[in-house]
Amino acid sequence: MAKRSAFRNLLEAGVARVLIGALGYSPRRLADWIGGRVANLLDAAIPRLRRIADRNLSLAYPDKDASWRRRTIDGVFASVGRLLVVFARLPRITKENVSDWIRYEGFEHYERAKERGRGVLFATAHLGNWELSAYAHALLTEPMNVVVRPLDNPLIDAIVEDRRALSGNVLLSKRDFARSIFQALRRNEPVGILVDQNTSVENGAFVPFFGTLACANLTFAKLAARSGADVIPGFAIWNQKERRYILRFYPAVPITGDVLEDTRRIQSAIEMAIRETPDQWLWIHRRWKTRPDGEESLYG
Repeated sequence: MAKRSAFRNLLEAGVARVLIGALGYSPRRLADWIGGRVANLLDAAIPRLRRIADRNLSLAYPDKDASWRRRTIDGVFASVGRLLVVFARLPRITKENVSDWIRYEGFEHYERAKERGRGVLFATAHLGNWELSAYAHALLTEPMNVVVRPLDNPLIDAIVEDRRALSGNVLLSKRDFARSIFQALRRNEPVGILVDQNTSVENGAFVPFFGTLACANLTFAKLAARSGADVIPGFAIWNQKERRYILRFYPAVPITGDVLEDTRRIQSAIEMAIRETPDQWLWIHRRWKTRPDGEESLYG
């Protein structure tokens, strides 16, 4: 990857700060409007994102027509707009008003996992509002340990990390996190990890995902088997009727100790959640980029 220039980093960070300021301090309705327009601008400025999403949806839902895929992709960008607004307003979300933004569903699954005393591994995804889910859980119940990948722009990364930690969460770098995760689980603490992204053959294995083999990282399943922690799928899903998110926890995924089988089960749980609200998953990511040896790219 080419080295990023200092000027580019400064320019991007400046734009990010202006956007965060506009979304964070405008009246809510205006902020929602701005967030939607920014997402639309992203859609128009980077047309390959829509092409990737359309290809992904044609793989995942071969029975759906182009009109359905187009509406679903529109929903994806609307979801991104909502996420931007919430992220900008995180410093203003407190214990006193967090329920205006989100509520729990399926909290009993988390309670049972905590009672076992081996910690909780949240298997989460780029579904709904993954930034708010961890942030809100810290305010509503207890802080989490969140595994994060540093962003390419260090100036924007500093902004993002600062906001992610405002509610008390502990950020663990994806580059060196195994020991910290085991320590947290031994203290019976929750750990959140995004597990829905494409990975390399060196770090993963192929398992079915929406009917097509996808390369999934094996580390999560190894952590679960070695620690004995409960694996709880959890996502913050937008509810249009309530005009707030639902932090939905699902029953624990049974872990067998067979890394490949456990990875398949975890990815299946992620798929089931996405199917409930497909227009809130980040289809603009090339989830099926890595292919088995000898198989052509699915993205042309």
